[in-house]
Amino acid sequence: MTQGAGQEPVVRTATLRDFRVPPYAQTPVPPQAQVAPPSTVPPRAPEAHPPPPGALAPPPGASVPPHAPAPHRPPPPGNAVVGDEQPEGYTPTERDLPVIRRGDTVQVQTVSEPRPVPADGRGPLFVVGDVHGYLDELLAALGEQGLIDADGNWAAGNARLWFLGDFTDRGPDGIGVIDLVMRLSAEAAAAGGYCKALMGNHELLLIGAKRFADTPVNSGAGTATFQAAWLLNGGQKNDMERLQDVHLQWMSRLDAVVEEDGHLLMHSDTTAYLDYGSTIDDVNDTITAILTRNDADECWDLFRKLTKRFAFRDEGGSQAVRELLTTYGGQRVVHGHSPIPYLLGEVGTEEGEDSSGPVINGPHVYADGLAIAMDGGVTMAGKLLVVQLPLHD
Repeated sequence: MTQGAGQEPVVRTATLRDFRVPPYAQTPVPPQAQVAPPSTVPPRAPEAHPPPPGALAPPPGASVPPHAPAPHRPPPPGNAVVGDEQPEGYTPTERDLPVIRRGDTVQVQTVSEPRPVPADGRGPLFVVGDVHGYLDELLAALGEQGLIDADGNWAAGNARLWFLGDFTDRGPDGIGVIDLVMRLSAEAAAAGGYCKALMGNHELLLIGAKRFADTPVNSGAGTATFQAAWLLNGGQKNDMERLQDVHLQWMSRLDAVVEEDGHLLMHSDTTAYLDYGSTIDDVNDTITAILTRNDADECWDLFRKLTKRFAFRDEGGSQAVRELLTTYGGQRVVHGHSPIPYLLGEVGTEEGEDSSGPVINGPHVYADGLAIAMDGGVTMAGKLLVVQLPLHD
């Protein structure tokens, strides 16, 4: 395994400690949001007025009126506070989250055989789950799919590759991962394809730790700092020492949401993206503007919201997915952020009593088949997933 300079080998264990929902990432579910959702995605229709929250994106090429401030609306389903307990103080690592055990979820076995390319001549579409600094595992997974050669160079011609965010923290070589993705982006473009990446909450965390360090921010549950949150969430000092302006500039310009071939790609399994715009362009432009303004409290609020998770599980999960699909388009949400071993309820204990962990065969399809989870839990003895879309389950 690739190790950072002066860094001891990183040992992965099946543990919950890195995957707890912090109090600042929890949102109560209103009673009216717990009604069972309909079984189909509402049809998309053209609009004659500026889209309110929950409305549909305009068709390609249509003029988009200036984005008006969104009226107040109740929070979407999902992101529930556990029980009636109120969070006390700042802590980014809540320890007592329940394990979800559901019988209506499925893992899809991934295959390495190439599927037919789209009829429009574009190359096949691949997505990559959370990497978290595990460069060797990433190189192996990309190689298995034929996306890179034995030397780590782009070998997939006009294929399209999307990373779903979270390149650093917890693993040994986060900067090495970013360097690889940046290089593959140039090589893929030269070959007629592309390699692109989305903004994850750990990119926001690393940017904040570098820019604001120990500057106090209002966490909503007391005083916090980006530096403390970064360290508590697996920040690697070796990554910070190697972090350069080019890395910061690259991360700061990443999109947060995209739609590809009917797949709505995003990092976090949360509806908090709806707070930043009613179209995909609105969301991406708003988040870029926040990072450009360089305000510590504003950046912290963005990090806090995109750290929310589990919005697509339980009774209101499919309804939450439908709200995103109705607003931004697509037939399925594809996300990282929440590890599949946790969603499957097969995580070992922190004491290592079940250190073997679950066997991850592929993505996790749930929420009435509308959501695909791509974080295979590489930091917890799972698997780093590189998968071709669409899935045939």
